[in-house]
Formats: sequence, structure tokens, C-alpha cells
Amino acid sequence: MNDFLNTSIEFIKGVGPKRAELLQTELGIFTLWDMVNHFPFRHEDRTTILPISSVQNTEHSIQLRGKIERITKEGTGRGKRLKAYLNDGTGKLELVWFKGIDWMEKKLNTTDQFLIHGKPQAFKGSFNIVHPEVVVWDDASNHTQMRIKPIYSLTEMLKKRGLDNKILSQVTYSIVNDSRFSVQEFLPASILKENGLINLSNAYKHIHSPKSGDDIDHAIHRIKFNELFNLQYKILSRKTEVKMKVKGVVLAQIGTYFNSFYTNHLAFDLTNAQKRVLKEIRGDVKRGIQMNRLVQGDVGSGKTIVAWFAMLMAIDNGFQACLMAPTEILAQQHYESLLEYGEMLNLNITLLTGSTKSKAKKEVLEQLSSGKLNAIIGTHALIEDPVKFQNLGMCIIDEQHRFGVAQRAKLWTQYNPAPHVLVMTATPIPRTLAMTVYGDLDVSAIDEMPPGRLPVRTVHKYKSQFTEVALFAEQQVKAGKQVYIVYPLIHESDKLDYQDLMSAYDNIIRYFPLPEYQISLVHGKLKAADKEAEMKRFKEGKTQIMMATTVIEVGVNVPNANVMIIENSERFGLSQLHQLRGRVGRSAAQAYCIMLSGSKLSNTAKQRIRAMESTTDGFEIAALDMKLRGPGEIDGTKQSGIMDLNLSDIVKDEELLYITRKVVSDLLENDPNLELSGHRGLKEHFQKIMRGKVWRRIS
Repeated sequence: MNDFLNTSIEFIKGVGPKRAELLQTELGIFTLWDMVNHFPFRHEDRTTILPISSVQNTEHSIQLRGKIERITKEGTGRGKRLKAYLNDGTGKLELVWFKGIDWMEKKLNTTDQFLIHGKPQAFKGSFNIVHPEVVVWDDASNHTQMRIKPIYSLTEMLKKRGLDNKILSQVTYSIVNDSRFSVQEFLPASILKENGLINLSNAYKHIHSPKSGDDIDHAIHRIKFNELFNLQYKILSRKTEVKMKVKGVVLAQIGTYFNSFYTNHLAFDLTNAQKRVLKEIRGDVKRGIQMNRLVQGDVGSGKTIVAWFAMLMAIDNGFQACLMAPTEILAQQHYESLLEYGEMLNLNITLLTGSTKSKAKKEVLEQLSSGKLNAIIGTHALIEDPVKFQNLGMCIIDEQHRFGVAQRAKLWTQYNPAPHVLVMTATPIPRTLAMTVYGDLDVSAIDEMPPGRLPVRTVHKYKSQFTEVALFAEQQVKAGKQVYIVYPLIHESDKLDYQDLMSAYDNIIRYFPLPEYQISLVHGKLKAADKEAEMKRFKEGKTQIMMATTVIEVGVNVPNANVMIIENSERFGLSQLHQLRGRVGRSAAQAYCIMLSGSKLSNTAKQRIRAMESTTDGFEIAALDMKLRGPGEIDGTKQSGIMDLNLSDIVKDEELLYITRKVVSDLLENDPNLELSGHRGLKEHFQKIMRGKVWRRIS
């Protein structure tokens, strides 16, 4: 970057020390370089002047030129207003001000010609413009006014202190049109040519000072390309580095435990998707390079059995395996499943959570460090300092977005060669998100459900129909099934007008009276032991109904439960609704998901409900959820530190995302260390943007 762009913003004309301080605190703008990287979010064409005779109702602002015929003040107090009448020879139009009346009255006269800018609106059979921008035509005729004007995002404080869009527009205009302005190009000429990109200096000039719509399009395309190119380089260079530098344990053979379990103890056939994913894992773990693979699949698609076979790959080769889950409930769930499998093979498997008693924990740690334990299941307790594996070969991380980056790293960074890392998520991930947030991982999808599973029938009902819903649930209970009823809150809130778990209990026992029916109550504020006891009662069939908050979103596997009732479904996100639905339909019996809501629904809530009713495909649900909420709101993206995009959007710019990924992938394949002479600018560019920023997901 040249010295000119390193100049403090206070030294540019129109700013000064006081405004510079405001720009620093409100927008983080300290230098001219910061200023030109505060991009406009839209542009307004002010190159055209319309005749008043052609004015009509429009959503867009227009520009007029003419003389003021008459200036009047009307009303008193708050109703006081200033009116002026503009005449351009083709017609007349009323201009109105309710604020700044005295200042505007001094500015207006009946001799000068004025350039008027504002949005016309119909009023009593004609049009007027309220609070238009007004400039004397002699001043307006210069190039700073009659141009395509960029519109910048502003804070309320900036507006209040008079630092408006007009000033920001003038400042950026003066910077990019200064003879000293230049931005160093870092992309090789071949990439520019192949992708139809303008050079970087022109991109900055055109976005802040465009002469045409084409200028804007070319500038935005180049800047978006930069953002997505940088993003993909951060991701793929890390992936390349791991493959080049991080040695992984070699799991060379598929041995006795794997083959014995597959041949003698597997009670069902694996789906083709499960077999495909196991083959991909097998290919990774025998190369001597650390595996970093994400396995995504819908609730009930069979990720746990895939994880178990991955653990057996490690155990067969003399290594230990671990599985880390985000909650004690989920850890316990995995432990019960895998302990049963392990006993079939005489393997030593145990559980370690925050609730494990000191004496038992000490014994677990000794067995782990001595190698007596083949596998361990646990929560974040697995990454606490006393935990030492003798020879860890496989790390399974379930619902990994619930762990911080540093937490996950503790599982393997102390070991050399490194154990393999298999990340699992029950939230299917749209392809665009998989290429960004999870882009440094190899991605596998279990996109096939086990045979015999019927799709969950999903319907929407209003609260006024609750009696009908309760009668249906009662029929299912009498037929020997169980029911979930999920609520968004634990305690009543004056601000939020919807039921919560505790206040709803009295209503539910009217429909399911005690002691004929038994009800479990589960929520996040219960002690772990009490929560576990309630879960156990429901799982064992001692209670027919579980009333719960979203604590049961993950970690509960009760095949006999076939009805999910979601109260105030409009308050839940789409992926969360889908996760809750996944708690039922875990057997061959028909299952039902009933979404209850109030009568007033937002457009977004209606879209979510329609999506839930129309499909049970988690990948479709995830794609729509990202469109509705934006990628920055999806679990895991905020903590990842990479979704700092300005102009680009991984949903709207999906095609460009694919293009930049291919460009970066080809670049790193041919020159992973950017050593070629034509890549010197690229290397310097990435050294700058990566300096001081360690971007990692698993490591």
C-alpha cells in the first residue's frame, strides 16, 4: 500500500480532527485506505434531470431543475412548515420542509436556478417532495454533483453530528480521484484475463466514483472476487498445509475387531451412503496424513455406527479412540450405544463427564494413560489437563460447532503423529457453507436414511386447535406410544407473549390427568442427575409424555416416541424445528410432528412452516434456512472468524464462490508455496492479510 493511502483520515479535505475521531469510533476508519474500503451499499444515478411534467409516483428519488416561484410559511408550533414551488417550464411541483425551516428559508430565493433531489409522492391530486436536497445550479453543474452517487451505511451518531452521505461521498471521491491514488494489483494477469476482471485501482475508483452502470458492475464483481478469493485461500491453504506438514497415525489394516463386528454383530445392513463414507475414511487414515473429515447427515441417518467403525479402525491398529459430545445427555447416549457394541468384542470402553466422581475419574485417567482403555466417550472433560492418552489414534467430535476452536484442538495437538479427526453434525450443511465454514475439511454426506423408516408427517395447527391436537396425542398414548411437547421458554416473560414449560404444565394435566398418565419435565435448569433421571424414565416408558425445552434437541433416542408437538413453533429457527422433528420417526412406526403457533405469523415464520410441511429432507431445509437467516447466523459461522465478507454473500454469490474456489484450488495444486515468479504479488498479499491471524477450525 502506498504512503498516500496510509495517511490519517483527518488530513483529507472535508474531515479534520473532530470528524476523524467520529469516523474512527463509529466506523473504524483511521486511514484513507480504511475509507475506500467502506464500500457503498447502493448507487443513485444523478446524471439525469427529469421534466416536472413527467413526474409520477415512484419508489426512487428523482432530480429536477428549475426556479422557485413562491416561498411560504404555514402553520404554527409542531405543524409549522415551509413550502416552495418549483417551476421548470413544463410544470410546477411543491417542495415541503417540516424541519430546518429557518435555515432552508435563507437558502432559497426566486432568482437562482436550483437542482432538486428527492422522492415524489402523491398529495391531494398532485405531487410534492418532502425534505428534498437543494443545491444552487451554478454550484451543482460541476462534476461532483451531476454524477452517479454512492450511498454509504451510516450510524445514527454520524447523522446526528452532521457527517452525512454527502460528506462521505465527497471524501471518497476526492481520494480515488487524487493523482497519488493507486492500489497494488496482486492477481496474476492470467487470472484477471480468464475471469474478466478489471485491475484493482480501477475497481476502487469505479465503485466510489462511477461514470456508468457498467463501471459499477465491473467494480463490484472484482471486489466480490477478491473477498471470496481471499476467503478460499485462507481455507484451502490451511487444508494444503495440514496435508503437507501434519503427519497422521497410520491405520494400515482393517483387522479383527472391525471384521468381527461387521460380520457377526451388525444387526442391520449399512446403507450405501454409510458404506461410501466408511470407504472415504478408510482412504484417509492409511496415508500417514492426518484426516480432517466432516460427516454430515440428517438425524437418524446412521452417523453413530459410522463413528464406531472409524473407532474400530484405530483400535485394530493398536490405538485408542475417543468421542467428544457437547452435553452430558448426548455423551451418555453415545456411551450406552457404544458400550453395548464394545461388550460384544470384549473392548474396554468408559465414560468421562463433568459429573464423574473423583475416585472414578482417577481410575479412568490411569487406565487411559496406561493404554488399558480402548475407547472413551465424554464431554469437554476429555480436554481438561489431567487427561492423557497413551496412543490416541481417532478423535470423533459430535455436533462440533458447539465447541470452540481451541477446545477441539486440545484433543490432538499434543500428539505426534497426530490422531485422525472425524467431525459429525446432524445439521445438514448447504454446499456453499460446506465450502466456507467447513471448507478446510473433507466433507462426507450420509444422504440416505436406513430402510423401513417412514417420513414424519408434519402439520401446522393454531393454538385454538390444541384440544384437537391433545385428543390425537391421547389416542397415540393409548396405543402404547409416547409424546414430546416442546416449549421455547422455562419461565414466564412479560415481554414475550407465548407459553413456557412451567406455566403450561397445569394445562397439560387437564388433558392427561395424573395418575393415569405420567409426565416427565426436562429443561436446562435441572441438575444433571435430575435431568438424566427424567430422561431415563421416559426412555424406559415409565412416563408417556415428556414436556421439555429444546434441551431434547439432541441426545435423546426413544424409538417408541412417535409424536412431537412444538408449542410456539414460530419462535424456532428452521433448522431447530427440523432437529426437534428428528426426535421422532426413529422406528418403523408412523411418526408425527405438529407445529402449534399463534394466529399472527410473520412472512418468515410462514416460510419456515411451509418448508417443514413440504419436505423432510434436511439438506433442503438447511439451504432454505441459510437463505432466510443468512450465513452469519448459522451455527458455527460466528466463531469461525472467516465470515467477514463485505460486499459478497455466499448464498447470492454462489456461482462466484465456486469459481474462486476452483481458481485457488488450481493455484495451490500447481504452486502450494507461491514460489513462482509470477506469484510474488500473491504471496506478499497473503502474507499481509494472514499476518497476525491464525485461522483454524480443527487445529
